[in-house]
Amino acid sequence: MADVRAATFSQPRSNVCLDFHGDPCAARLVVFSDGNHHMALADALREFIGMHPDVVDIFYATIPPRAVVEALAAGGVAVGNLVLTVKPHVFISPPGVLDRLVAEGWMESHASLAGSRGNVLLVRKGNPLGIDGIAALARDDVRIFLSNPLTESVSHSTYVATLRSISERLEIVLDFLDGKPHPRVIYGDCIHHREAPQAVADGAADVALVFHHLALRYTRIFPGLFDLVTLTEAGEDDPGQVRSAVHIGEVGNGGTWGTRFVAFMRGQKVAKIYRHHGLVPVD
Repeated sequence: MADVRAATFSQPRSNVCLDFHGDPCAARLVVFSDGNHHMALADALREFIGMHPDVVDIFYATIPPRAVVEALAAGGVAVGNLVLTVKPHVFISPPGVLDRLVAEGWMESHASLAGSRGNVLLVRKGNPLGIDGIAALARDDVRIFLSNPLTESVSHSTYVATLRSISERLEIVLDFLDGKPHPRVIYGDCIHHREAPQAVADGAADVALVFHHLALRYTRIFPGLFDLVTLTEAGEDDPGQVRSAVHIGEVGNGGTWGTRFVAFMRGQKVAKIYRHHGLVPVD
């Protein structure tokens, strides 16, 4: 994240590491996080560096929980033939993931950081197929993107639980909720917060079910490509909306900056940032 002079060597379809940020050699704070709130996290980290320039830089990863847990256990992460032997001072992820890290002795405790406002549909600009809610997902002409049930089980289970709860109550038959191959379902590989908009933009899928804050991000940065459609049969406040949550905690003793960073992330300045990006911050 630091503003430094560096030689640039980049080939768009080869060696761009979109979910690894900062200088692992200079950074005095390393953060491993799930990626679904990456836009808010990036803004928060810039604020922290501005307040604490002695941290020099923050190296952080915004990849699915499974991958960051594996990186923690392995002592690093391989990105193609590049190996980064970095260990986090702070871990941000869904509470169930952090419960596991506590049980395994990586961290002592964790606390709430933010939550989602529910789930929505992402469609191409102008909504050419007129997808107006959950009932449209049962149509034979609608191809649906979902996160991978194996590599991104947390988000997938959240999306499926929402669809199942609301569709069953409204007696809408959705025959693709079991995670098995389906002719109208395109599953992501491992990073759905990047794969979902790509699938819709490329025309590989007609609609993607994503967290509200992700769809909000896509429509803000690509206003000519995407529209956000609410689950109109239900709505944001429907009890069938299964919401995601992220918690934060120090790994080990948190290093020099971990304690201050966790306190900062749970403060009012970060709450304002997360609220701007469509998330519900910690009270």
